[in-house]
Amino acid sequence: MTFLKKLIAALALVPALALANEGGFSLDHAPDRTKDLAALQNGAKLFVNYCLNCHAASAMRYNRLKDIGLTEDQIRNNLLFASDKVGDLMKVAMQPKDAKVWFGAAPPDLSVIARAKSSEAGSGADWLYTYLRTFYKDDSRPTGWNNLVFPNVGMPHVLWELQGINSAKFVEEKDPHEAGKTIHKFEGFEQVKPGKMTKTEYDNAVADLVAYLEWMGEPAQNTRKRLGVWVLLYLGIFAVLAWRLNASYWKDVK
Repeated sequence: MTFLKKLIAALALVPALALANEGGFSLDHAPDRTKDLAALQNGAKLFVNYCLNCHAASAMRYNRLKDIGLTEDQIRNNLLFASDKVGDLMKVAMQPKDAKVWFGAAPPDLSVIARAKSSEAGSGADWLYTYLRTFYKDDSRPTGWNNLVFPNVGMPHVLWELQGINSAKFVEEKDPHEAGKTIHKFEGFEQVKPGKMTKTEYDNAVADLVAYLEWMGEPAQNTRKRLGVWVLLYLGIFAVLAWRLNASYWKDVK
């Protein structure tokens, strides 16, 4: 029995050890705002204004934004470009070959990005929430920016006007896993230039944007969850009726 307990404990540590070996940046927990219509609407506005210039969401139509409380007029007047229609897919004019030249790789489609970034380290929302808050100035990079969650990322910090410009402070430490090797340990950010938002305001804006990206991955998720509760209640009631019916049926037989 003792050996079995040790084996179970060792297997439970495998994911943690794998993450430790990767040396990935610890993810912050993203606030859950997928049921907050005001947050989703603000997130949609941020997505269209800052993300949709380069990143498409080709599985999403503008008119689906009515599900988060927007009218067709609000969508048309505030979220559409001149040539787009309410029923159009969220596509971009940038050609993949041009994007590869400018950024080194074509920007990914963001339709299901919140699902794609989910891992043992945290949910896709956690990854996006941390990623969008950990850009820092790095003059050695072609774009002038780097990121703690995605080192050497090709994407520039498109939200820098809102957050401001930060520099990252690192210290050299000995690698505990490999003798003679040093590692860069992150110590914190230092603001070089303030943005239009305070830190709290920016964190809230990113939380809204991430909530929208999470909702966009499955717009019917809240409806599915509500229906799931009713289905489970129905199955529970049906199970009780079936149990009592079975007892009544076999009562005379016994």
